[in-house]
Amino acid sequence: MDPKSLLRPNIRDLAPYSTARDEYQGELGVYLDANENPYDNGYNRYPDPRQTELKQLLSRIKGVPAANIFIGNGSDEPIDLAYRLFCEPGVHNAVSIAPTYGMYKVAAAINNVAFREVQLGPDFALDPDAILAAADADSRLLFLCSPNNPTGNLLAAAGIERLVREFPGIVVLDEAYIDFAGAPSFTARLTEFPNLIVLQTLSKAWGMAGLRLGLAFAGEEIVETLSRVKYPYNINVVTQKLVAEQLAQPVDAEVEEIVSQRGMVIRDLQKLPVVRHVYPSDANFVLARFDDPRAVYDRLVAGGVIVRDRSRIKGCEGCLRITIGTPDENMAMLEILSTL
Repeated sequence: MDPKSLLRPNIRDLAPYSTARDEYQGELGVYLDANENPYDNGYNRYPDPRQTELKQLLSRIKGVPAANIFIGNGSDEPIDLAYRLFCEPGVHNAVSIAPTYGMYKVAAAINNVAFREVQLGPDFALDPDAILAAADADSRLLFLCSPNNPTGNLLAAAGIERLVREFPGIVVLDEAYIDFAGAPSFTARLTEFPNLIVLQTLSKAWGMAGLRLGLAFAGEEIVETLSRVKYPYNINVVTQKLVAEQLAQPVDAEVEEIVSQRGMVIRDLQKLPVVRHVYPSDANFVLARFDDPRAVYDRLVAGGVIVRDRSRIKGCEGCLRITIGTPDENMAMLEILSTL
């Protein structure tokens, strides 16, 4: 598949806005090109629109060439851009699993793109046959989240691979929680699948949710097109600087402790009379089912603990999603539940 054949004609022919910093490479001594305030305060210059240094750093960490990395303002930016690149409003459609991350559907609505949801099977298993049956000649995007949110489970790699090979459009695989799964990322297979976009984030395992930086890994043509369509200075100077500093700090020990705490939380939840079922998790959260989830939710809030009520979502009836916190935070949550 040639991804260019799926691009909207206006995107394919787009002449992008050229910033002052796009017109040269390297460092110069006198900057009189961008109408900036010349007095240095650390923030008076526009940021690098290509995030060159940050991409080189991420390339070494992720093992992906810099040319295959797009940096967005959170993962939500490349999600929205994918619709703008490949979906003609009112004409094309997108397909997704359900239940899953809600922004795929919201971004479809914003871009006036029909959104087709395919319910996951028992224990939230992927059903490639049902997904392919939901697609047609106007299907341009397929969203998969693995490990999935809010269910927590890693989708079967063989099923994902089949969908990437057989879906008639672009497959967007959201790996926001892959660091907690102990499974290989599909970023290692980008050259094999030209229609694949892999999303990752620095908000979860890397602890940078407040900096809002998301990553999209794809073939060079897709990354180049994403870069042409994005706003010129989408990642500010402060974020680029702080992310580079934080990436120098290892997170393996924190991830290991979160995974360990996840096992403890699952075991202790399973012992509580108020809990009806705890689903396996490959993420940094646990999905648990209760007879009266709203009453449990209100009791936790009254005790100063907030979780996510997912009980109104089809397939997650009766469920609360509980993020794995510090050992003390997890114990506080479990102690409240033990009183119910």
